[in-house]
Amino acid sequence: MGFMDRLRNELVDIVEWIDDSRHTLVWRFPRYHNQIKNGAQLIVRPGQLAIFVHQGQVADVFEPGQHELVTRNLPILSTVAGWKHGFESPFKAECYFVRTTNVTDLKWGTPNPVMLRDADFGPIRVRAFGTYTLRAVDPKALLKELVGTDSEFEAEEISELLRSIINHAFAEVVADSEIAVMDLARNYKALSDQLRLAVVERVDDEYGLDIPQLFIVNISLPAEVERALDTRSSMSVIGDMGRFQAYQLGQAMPIAAENPAGGLAGAGVGLGMGMAMASQWSGGAPAGSGGAPSRGPAAGPVPAGAAMGAVPPPPPAPPVWHLAENGQSLGPFSHQQLAAMCASGRIQRDSLVWTAGMAGWSAAGQVPQLATLFAATPPPMPGS
Repeated sequence: MGFMDRLRNELVDIVEWIDDSRHTLVWRFPRYHNQIKNGAQLIVRPGQLAIFVHQGQVADVFEPGQHELVTRNLPILSTVAGWKHGFESPFKAECYFVRTTNVTDLKWGTPNPVMLRDADFGPIRVRAFGTYTLRAVDPKALLKELVGTDSEFEAEEISELLRSIINHAFAEVVADSEIAVMDLARNYKALSDQLRLAVVERVDDEYGLDIPQLFIVNISLPAEVERALDTRSSMSVIGDMGRFQAYQLGQAMPIAAENPAGGLAGAGVGLGMGMAMASQWSGGAPAGSGGAPSRGPAAGPVPAGAAMGAVPPPPPAPPVWHLAENGQSLGPFSHQQLAAMCASGRIQRDSLVWTAGMAGWSAAGQVPQLATLFAATPPPMPGS
């Protein structure tokens, strides 16, 4: 093989880009030290553009199709290189392929909450995230402003910049909309359209890019605010608190019946609390609140049947007694126990007793509550 044949084999005669990736925006044809042969075939597939750059200057742009690289197909490059009468020798030029189809599955989100002023809740913080698509519309601006001398330019290399632009535009769009936080969900589409237009205005002319689609997937509130809203919604769903308490009490009674050891006592406490709360929510509501007006001590007696749900107070505890015997205080004893000791003769009229409310120890026969326990002594017989 001669020198000319070896040189001819080193020259590039097919220039093309077969792309298997999904996020590559720009790819430079790897020419290395080889030169492009005069009459080489340039293959530009659908969704691509080919741009020739000579000595740092953007020259000719080729649309999809198969092109023969000759002087008539490279008018700008021929002028820049000084080929006034055509060229027959190989030439050196950088060829960049630019993807013009949409790059999908790109995500954005607010790294920090956005502070808003809401009519219902006042100052509040929100977060948002979504997806968008990216497409190159001006390859020359893209090469000049972003690619430079990179041999391969991925969408991820500009994703951080685009997310910053989207986040900044999101804060402005949502604040200017003055939509209540509770109504943001039903306005996602309108907000997404406004946000996309605001972002396109900033990236189209400057970087040669377009955002064909941009979606707001979710706008969320802080966790503590969401819990408060859930509580508020739960209270609205419950509605009548008295009926809800009665329902809970009815549900708890079978469970308490299955646990006689501790459940019945707990059921009694729960019953009293439930009845008291039901009384407050039904018959004890203050005047003007939708329930029956409350009655104070000065309002007079409550008519019979007017407070069906009221719980009567427990009866007062019976008094307990202490007995002084042999210089010691014994007790406490109930009234029944004292009656038995009186009947047996253990307690006499002069036996000292004491109970709460007495100033000191007193003889049992002089205490009105105990005087009836001693048998009456008959008077002396007449004439004795």
